[in-house]
Amino acid sequence: MTENCLFCKIIAGKIPSNKIYENDDIVAFLDVYPASEGHTLVVPKKHFSNFTAMDAESVASLFEVAKKITAAVEKATSAEGSNIGINNGEAAGQEIPHVHIHIIPRRKGDGGRGIKSIVWTEPGTTNLEELAEKIRRAL
Repeated sequence: MTENCLFCKIIAGKIPSNKIYENDDIVAFLDVYPASEGHTLVVPKKHFSNFTAMDAESVASLFEVAKKITAAVEKATSAEGSNIGINNGEAAGQEIPHVHIHIIPRRKGDGGRGIKSIVWTEPGTTNLEELAEKIRRAL
């Protein structure tokens, strides 16, 4: 637990939340500033500041629970789909430096857009072959 982390405090029960699921490794609770009704956060109990700091076992556990929670949230809210995402780092909009998956229930005509609406690069402005090679080298 990180002392000043809001999510660590929620996990420890020091701050109230509307928990909907908990196991040994993961907790899920409703977002207090929801993008839509049923907006849920799925959070590892172990503190990781960002997604790329997580070990493979923790990632697998987090996404297994996120899958289960997504199905339950969609059923409970009669959603027609969901946006499922992680803001990884401050530049990407991560406000709480503790990894969390957003599950945002969606309905046709709700006024929202897809993930690609967050930021957009005009097609043809990037050399895809060059970029792919840079990413392969980084692996």
